[in-house]
Amino acid sequence: MLHVATVHWQEPRWIEPQLRFMARNLPEHRVYASLNGIDLDEYGPRFHWVEDMPGDHHVKLNALAAVISEQAAPDDQLLFIDSDAFPIARVDDTLLAEAPLAAVRRDENAAEPIPHPCFCFTTVGFWNEIRGDWGIGNYHWTAPTGDVISDGGANLLAILEERDIAWTPLLRSNRHELHPLWFGVYGDAVYHHGAGSRAARSFRDTTEAAESVRAARDRAVIPAGVPVLGRLERSLRYRRGKERAEQRLVQIEHDTRALSEEIVQQILTDDDFYRQFTDAPSSTPG
Repeated sequence: MLHVATVHWQEPRWIEPQLRFMARNLPEHRVYASLNGIDLDEYGPRFHWVEDMPGDHHVKLNALAAVISEQAAPDDQLLFIDSDAFPIARVDDTLLAEAPLAAVRRDENAAEPIPHPCFCFTTVGFWNEIRGDWGIGNYHWTAPTGDVISDGGANLLAILEERDIAWTPLLRSNRHELHPLWFGVYGDAVYHHGAGSRAARSFRDTTEAAESVRAARDRAVIPAGVPVLGRLERSLRYRRGKERAEQRLVQIEHDTRALSEEIVQQILTDDDFYRQFTDAPSSTPG
């Protein structure tokens, strides 16, 4: 038996396509969900187990794993999956042929090295054996910009590395890109829309924005050692750079939201929507 843990937050429209694609591509399974800000009377009956759970995203995932562990056998499969993610190919034990855990790894998001909870496949027994944890803070990595970052999945990576346990990363396999981070296919097996229930602002965007602010500050003409004037110029350049960076981030969110809505409409109506990302663009004679 496969047990699925998912969190839907404020936005019920992902429920139907997620369940539809899981029905097509998963073996016999049960879905355990946290539905926050979503009508439990209307949508709850579609899940094996459902509750409006408190806490941050990683807290809910850990709590769902605990609920599943009470009902499942150790050799049962366990899948963590984001609300805006779903399998587009058959998911089975072959994913665990090389290691006891397989998960999306988003190298394209500020060199993120961690197992991502948008799709993580393992067994109930392994998760409990290592005391799996989706928390944040026990592992940090350095982005290409020099920023030090942690995120959900950091604690899990720390556990795996401490125990010297290998895991199988599912890497971005898009053959056609609409965006460098969102609308991703991983390992030719799972689609992750990205930021499906929040503003589309990623580590990739925020670290690049922070780098642009630092660069604006460092373009100061007056030497930093000049009393008052040196510090004043750097302060002014920093504040102006920060304002421009925030404006750019807002524009990115606006543009991405418009593109996201186009793809969402395709997801809701076309079971083969993902082929625009998985099929190589046809070449046309020049």
